[in-house]
Amino acid sequence: MAEAEIAKKSKKERLKEYLKDWTPYRFQRYYTFIAVTVFSLIIPWIKINGAHFFLLNFDNKQIHMFFTKFDMQELYMMPFLLIFGFLGVFFLTTLAGRIWCGWLCPQTIFRIIYRDLLETKLLGIRRSIQNKQPEPKGQFGKKSVAFIIWSILSFIAAANFVWFFVPPEDFFQYIQNPSEHGVMMGTIITLALFLIYDVVKLKEDFCIYVCPYARVQSVMYDEETIQTIYNTHRGGHIYDHDQQTKLANTQKELLATDDSSECTYCDACVRVCPTHIDIKAGTQLECINCLECADACTEVMGALGKESLITWTSYSAVEEERKPKFLRFRTIAYGVALVLSLLGLFWMGSTKEYMLLNINRTTQLYKIKDEGQRVTNAYTFLFQNTENEDHKYYFEIVGHDDIKIERPAKAFKLRAGTKSKKVVVLSTTQVLSKDTKKDTPIPITIKAYAIEDKVKITVQRNTTFVYPRYDILQEHQK
Repeated sequence: MAEAEIAKKSKKERLKEYLKDWTPYRFQRYYTFIAVTVFSLIIPWIKINGAHFFLLNFDNKQIHMFFTKFDMQELYMMPFLLIFGFLGVFFLTTLAGRIWCGWLCPQTIFRIIYRDLLETKLLGIRRSIQNKQPEPKGQFGKKSVAFIIWSILSFIAAANFVWFFVPPEDFFQYIQNPSEHGVMMGTIITLALFLIYDVVKLKEDFCIYVCPYARVQSVMYDEETIQTIYNTHRGGHIYDHDQQTKLANTQKELLATDDSSECTYCDACVRVCPTHIDIKAGTQLECINCLECADACTEVMGALGKESLITWTSYSAVEEERKPKFLRFRTIAYGVALVLSLLGLFWMGSTKEYMLLNINRTTQLYKIKDEGQRVTNAYTFLFQNTENEDHKYYFEIVGHDDIKIERPAKAFKLRAGTKSKKVVVLSTTQVLSKDTKKDTPIPITIKAYAIEDKVKITVQRNTTFVYPRYDILQEHQK
């Protein structure tokens, strides 16, 4: 009875009813692409307390992360950042296959802009977004317009990439004198030319032959990894799974093998595929999980009042006719490792020092002065003001009242972002050791700080004060 009622409805009515609450994956990807593009273009311009969200600044030898500045001497947190990045790739791939490729990769976004927006929607070079197989011929004028527009966008994209290394506030000053900033200009031109060649000529061959991610993804898959999958139990076996040979070339041949097969052999999934594969042959290296084939199949099967034969699921879920398992040992393990690395990253970031200090001893261990009544040690202190405003600095010796600061006698000023090398002399008039066999190194702690903010802008460094052999000291006293 139900089948008879469905048959009475027109194709348009059946499609409308089935797709009533359906949003194509293509539109969901477009929304994601817009969000990623807007974020990438805007985030380099946002500064909080003079720091960017992410900036690898070679000019000032700084890295900005989460609106906090770190100097090169503070890159002890980089291992946590690298670990987090690699674990993030492993986690995403294990959980959802090549979701990065289809939903977040700049290469995919650029191809969508050029092929779907410029060539198809804007200039009409291609007839339909649903048909990506035939390359349009002729139309030299329209293709030239598309090429020019994309060339302009390529230079904008290249500049946007450079903004994560040269902040926009510096970029637009440097670009006024291009001859003085050859490396930056060369990077922009080289990257823009590559994007033009990649998007216009190389196309999806970059994903198939160049990108290394496709080669490493297979070792991260398991039976629960979410992928774009054609359901052979419903659609029928069009390809031999082991030999990848075609078993049927038409719907008639398919039905002769299995009369319950639902695939109409319309090949809409093949025509829409940007990497030119047939998803009905199973998981393939070239599939980027864009799910355009799932959209195409949903429209065709929806007209018949049936669910799509191509879905975003796992092989185990298809075999056992259930929902995929997102929580399993591998994803939980990667998730825990990700959280731990992120906590480590934030913890290391929380230990950031708002000034830098390196202490080096001079070649002469000590000097005995005033006829053996005073012992001095000399050091070289390298101070750096990492803040955006000028500060006055000084320091003190923690826990050793018998060791005094002789030089410098007063606080000194450092401009924002500058360094200063100071010769520091510490002395004592007290007897610190009576060892007659060897000199005595005495551990001391130096606490340096900004006069204006002793609580926030302060660091501590450990060094030693060398006290001479007692018999040598006595000789100077005679």
